[in-house]
Amino acid sequence: MEHSFKNIIDQSKSILILLPTKPFFDQVAAGLSLYLTLRGEKDIQISSPAPMTVEFNRLIGVNRISQELGNKNLVIRFTDYRASDIERVSYDIENSQFRLTVIPKQRVVPPTKEQVELAYSGVSADTVIIIGGANESHFPAISEKSLSGANILHIGTRDISLSSNKSYVSFSRPASSVSEVVASLIRESDLKLDEDVATNLLMGIEEASTNFTDSSVTADTFSLVSELMHKGGKRFSSQAIPRVGDFPPGAIPGQVLKPSQAFVQTPPRIQPGNPPKIIQNQTVSDTEEIKEEPPKDWLTAPKVYKGTSIS
Repeated sequence: MEHSFKNIIDQSKSILILLPTKPFFDQVAAGLSLYLTLRGEKDIQISSPAPMTVEFNRLIGVNRISQELGNKNLVIRFTDYRASDIERVSYDIENSQFRLTVIPKQRVVPPTKEQVELAYSGVSADTVIIIGGANESHFPAISEKSLSGANILHIGTRDISLSSNKSYVSFSRPASSVSEVVASLIRESDLKLDEDVATNLLMGIEEASTNFTDSSVTADTFSLVSELMHKGGKRFSSQAIPRVGDFPPGAIPGQVLKPSQAFVQTPPRIQPGNPPKIIQNQTVSDTEEIKEEPPKDWLTAPKVYKGTSIS
């Protein structure tokens, strides 16, 4: 019980969640869900070596993922302002508040508010949680000296290989996705699971399992999905919903084609002593689609095609 996920989290004051280099959608969804679950209780941050591209914009709270790793030291920088124009910098404490004063040289304009840039450097954490990945090269940040004394936890669907001088606790287990593993850990640890977290986890599971068609999907997967939906989680599939017009005429079961009326003049019938005249008009068959509603299961994925074998 000493190394249970709940006990380690309870004993941690500050937590750092690390995503791997070039993370998959499922890994981002899992790490972000864990961040949203713990942010109200712990000093926590989440970081990714790679920038968040448009494919991750569906995830709730994706703007909380930082590419720059740092939470230890506050750095104040003046952009487009020459350091030689500063005479000196001083500070004082007034009414228990820290005040920094930047004094420019004579006849020099001081930095504007727009030129002040705030950032953080260095990192400190009691516990580092690494999401997914296969080896140490996927998490370059764990080599930081400032993290040498931190507990390292790994969450994934398979174990990870770290160098011999790094000990870690693995919470990896076979599952359809890393999001399923995180959902299980949240449930087992009796952590908060709100609508936003449930929605992110649902999207992660659905994406990684290719809409629940992967062989790794089990009854436990569907049990967790049911629980997430009961918690208010919403499904937002990345796959576009097909429309009737996306299929050629005759491709949808139950679709009926009828001939269109196109009048064509037949060759005239000539009778002796009479001028030629048109006796009748006949029609030729052309296909025109009749818009009928296809069977309800046709536009759902995955599709099951039924029919005889073809040679």
